[in-house]
Amino acid sequence: QVQLVESGGGLVQAGGSLRLSCAASARTFRPVAMAWFRQAPGKEREFVSRINWPGGSTAYAQSVKGRFTISRDNAKNTVDLQMNNLKPEDTAVYYCAGDPNYRGSSWALYQYRGQGTQVTVSS
Repeated sequence: QVQLVESGGGLVQAGGSLRLSCAASARTFRPVAMAWFRQAPGKEREFVSRINWPGGSTAYAQSVKGRFTISRDNAKNTVDLQMNNLKPEDTAVYYCAGDPNYRGSSWALYQYRGQGTQVTVSS
């Protein structure tokens, strides 16, 4: 069983930066994609970003393009999300997801999903 654990959330002022990290518990985990999602209070969970294996291609939601960067460390089996120029509307619980077969933007179709980390951006 693979567990995904997010870290790096917190409180930051608008315009600031945070770096989220997602670690997979099993070194044998070989995903074809890992993604970040977020859910703001009263809203549905939404796709934020994805990175694929083996080529490393990435995808971003339009709302974060140019501000967020997803990256991976194959040796550590981690995926990071660098978030710059944060805005109050980025406030949400951020979740990591990964799958050995699925590459896409649907939370429900990822086999492994984390518990989330809170990001709060003050104005």
